[in-house]
Amino acid sequence: MTEFSVWAPDAERVRLHLPGDADHEMRAAADGWWRVEVPDAGLDYSFLLNDDETPLPDPRSPWQPAGVHGPSRRYDHSAFEWSDSLWTGRQLPGSILYELHIGTFTPEGTFDAAIDRLDHLVSLGVDLIELLPVNAFNGEHNWGYDGVCWYAPHEPYGGPDGLKRFVDAAHAKGLGVILDVVYNHFGPSGAYAPRFGPYLAEQSNTWGRSVNLDGPHSDEVRRYIIDSVLMWLRDYHVDGLRLDAVHALPDTRAIPLLEELAIEVESLSTHLGRPLSLIAESDLNDPRLITPREAGGYGLHAQWNDDAHHALHTLLTGERQGYYGDFGSLETLSDVLTGGFFHAGTWSSFRNRHHGRALDSRIPGHRLVAYLQNHDQIGNRATGDRISASLSPALLRVGATLLLTAPFTPMLFMGEEWAASTPWQFFTSHPEPELATAVALGRRREFASHGWAEGDVPDPQDPETFVRSRLDWAELDKPEHASMLAFYQRLISLRRSVADLSDPRMHAVSVQHGDQFLLMRRGETLVVANFA
Repeated sequence: MTEFSVWAPDAERVRLHLPGDADHEMRAAADGWWRVEVPDAGLDYSFLLNDDETPLPDPRSPWQPAGVHGPSRRYDHSAFEWSDSLWTGRQLPGSILYELHIGTFTPEGTFDAAIDRLDHLVSLGVDLIELLPVNAFNGEHNWGYDGVCWYAPHEPYGGPDGLKRFVDAAHAKGLGVILDVVYNHFGPSGAYAPRFGPYLAEQSNTWGRSVNLDGPHSDEVRRYIIDSVLMWLRDYHVDGLRLDAVHALPDTRAIPLLEELAIEVESLSTHLGRPLSLIAESDLNDPRLITPREAGGYGLHAQWNDDAHHALHTLLTGERQGYYGDFGSLETLSDVLTGGFFHAGTWSSFRNRHHGRALDSRIPGHRLVAYLQNHDQIGNRATGDRISASLSPALLRVGATLLLTAPFTPMLFMGEEWAASTPWQFFTSHPEPELATAVALGRRREFASHGWAEGDVPDPQDPETFVRSRLDWAELDKPEHASMLAFYQRLISLRRSVADLSDPRMHAVSVQHGDQFLLMRRGETLVVANFA
């Protein structure tokens, strides 16, 4: 017998739909869960709500081989043969992250094709691969932030087995894997979970309606997220998660969801005997995220630090528009290198208010993930241009040096290490014509309001926008790109060999600067950067 279950607390009737079989009435329990046992059930299944005859995929579907609108498919996690039994994990402190998008990392855009490039990452010297979201979304290609199936890897990438093969191969090479996950909203197409229950709150965020974390029935919604988190770490053997835009998770409960996640992940880590990391993306500059629970914080292991990016980017490029307005001075960069945040209760002209809070000097710098480039800071530019499109090789080296000698956890974006000339643009493949048009128009209007000509903004739906964003691995054979790669390799090797450069004590960092140069002392090591 096979048991099927689904949470639908407000439904009056739920049926299990199996292809080629009569529908099976399910029984409701007081907790809102519906269950039924079926003999000799096949692999594919879906549910019918009330008297609607439309088959809906399982909100907890582990596999969507026919896409997000198709039936769910059962998946046996125990059937995969792992070879990483000796893997003991990779801790975040001391590590270097490498962010990549499966769909554009290789021409094939699959997990298996990415495996063939792991030796490059090993030779580069990174420790942890951070995958942009891989859970199922509608269409073939997408950044991943339009996901709607929070338990199912995207089928065109290789599905559940493909992700497991990638993680297993990475571990065999000594590389850990961090997975970017999105729990602050559902994508615009194929989000069937809210039909089953009150997964959504009344308020909205930038991407749509927020998730119900503190209203009626929110216990089960929170469990839905927690179980997804534990599944990626336990069943897919990933080494950590990057939690997208946690500032868009409205939560008024006494124990915030983020703290709950930290508690549950710590328990799982203890059981598995390997470190598991939770990294938040947040624009709040709120130290509570990375303050230990014993000290009244949420207990997350790290958070992205946009202030570090902005301080470096503005000095290197001279750009001052939008949220770059308060940055661009060597004093600002000095504040970031010694205090972590620049906006630490200081005035933010972009927000027209004071912003952030100072970090406790005892917080180690490795809890801040810093970057010269990432998917947002490149892809959310109108043309998706990398800084290598406008900076000299010399200034690129200045930026890389400061990133890899600062007291933070450094992260590279795919291709950065060889100054890739390919852009990384915003691309989608929404099959629905109205949604496709709305996304394209919205993108153009957004950038027009920031002074970009609408004609300069690539159409996200144009397949060429996606193709242009693929890495060109042939560039590695060109002297200028090979030279930059060698420079990154030497910098990473230096960071490994000189203990001063991975020391996370920000209060021990000493910075001086002139008009166009900066000196950063790390113990007995001096870093000199010439911005001229």
